Amino acid sequence: MAALKEITDARIEKYLDTTRRALEKVRVVAPPRSFSAKIAANFLDMAQRYCEDARHFHAKGDFVNAFATVNYAHGWLDAGARLGVFDVGEDDRLFTLLE
Repeated sequence: MAALKEITDARIEKYLDTTRRALEKVRVVAPPRSFSAKIAANFLDMAQRYCEDARHFHAKGDFVNAFATVNYAHGWLDAGARLGVFDVGEDDRLFTLLE
């Protein structure tokens, strides 16, 4: 298998779409007044901000930073799912679940 040596527009579009679908699926399940709810809110906020940054970089044609930030956004979502503060419906295609 050949190594990927460039970040294409199509690849970024794919990752942006995957992260968009993941953001739509995430539901906070931590009790509203708990410390876990604060963690969930922070993780979701970080994911949304990094996703917005990725769209911004993509629109500017900065594919390297778009690729990096969209993957960082999705990492926050995966972390929340694995920690158990997000319900992702056992979706192991959009998320990296523990089991």
